[in-house]
Amino acid sequence: MDEHISEAIGRPDLIRLDDGLVCLRFETMKVVSALAAVRHLLDTGAVRRGDTLVDSSSGIYAYGLALACHRYGMRCHIVGSTTVDHTLRTQLAVLGAHLEQMEPSSDLKLDQKRRVARVQEILREHPGYHWMRQYHDDIHYLGYRAVADRVHEETGAGGLTLVGGVGSGASTGALAHCLRRHRPGTRLVGVQPYGSVTFGSEHVTDPDIIIAGIGSSIPFGNVRHDLYDTLHWVAFDAALTGSVDLLRRHAVFAGLSTGAAYLTARWERGRSPGRTVVFIAADTGHRYVDTVFARHRDAARIEDLAPREVMTPDELVLPWSRMDWNRSPAPSGASL
Repeated sequence: MDEHISEAIGRPDLIRLDDGLVCLRFETMKVVSALAAVRHLLDTGAVRRGDTLVDSSSGIYAYGLALACHRYGMRCHIVGSTTVDHTLRTQLAVLGAHLEQMEPSSDLKLDQKRRVARVQEILREHPGYHWMRQYHDDIHYLGYRAVADRVHEETGAGGLTLVGGVGSGASTGALAHCLRRHRPGTRLVGVQPYGSVTFGSEHVTDPDIIIAGIGSSIPFGNVRHDLYDTLHWVAFDAALTGSVDLLRRHAVFAGLSTGAAYLTARWERGRSPGRTVVFIAADTGHRYVDTVFARHRDAARIEDLAPREVMTPDELVLPWSRMDWNRSPAPSGASL
């Protein structure tokens, strides 16, 4: 029996959607990394119960950290993106987390930089606060070890490909690292939005929106570029098609980053029959009802979409591009 709701929320479901296609579905994925990180900090004496933990978040990490703080008797201070919606704001307030939300901005790059700058101001004002540094501290890898073990056990023998949004690098990086202990041939496919510096697409702009949480306008220390075999860049419209098709075809209601990962996973499965392709569904689709699912009639047929194969990020084009990364190091603009 679980001792706290965060443990249940952090436990993913493994759903076989089709031959060779598996969905690793989380209700809120970053609960896994936040719980393990806070537990590690307490166990090592880096923080004590009652201390205040602070970080920046575009959404789901804020909820994960608030739940971890509730579980372990900590205070929580979040500097939130403009993308934090009313439902999440209300949950954070009831959980006792303090949220500072950035003023509305059409420039997510500016939003991200302002959030980090505000966290640094808070730390100068309150030197006793502990900065969780979800983008840079590899303690956020710890929670995915058990998830990787379960994926290995339940997907059987044979070739395995993991697909997921890159984001801070912790989820896909940690899962691939742990899976390769069991199955060295595990391939890692990262999904990025256009406009992200992480793998060099900052020169390409998506006219709709940057998919929150899977890219970055600033370098992240937790992204281990040399773990990734392949990259896909997916624009909003293509990800919308993926999200709608996933719900219509398989009844899985998940967010926009999941739609991009599902689209990518279907393509990778088609290229490598015989391998099991597991894609990460990081959260549910509730915060995308108006922006994505209400537009379901606008979705293209998923069978009509295909990525453009490119050799370098300079060749990227919307709405979908694919590139063999071959476990290369970080591009110059993504290095700290």
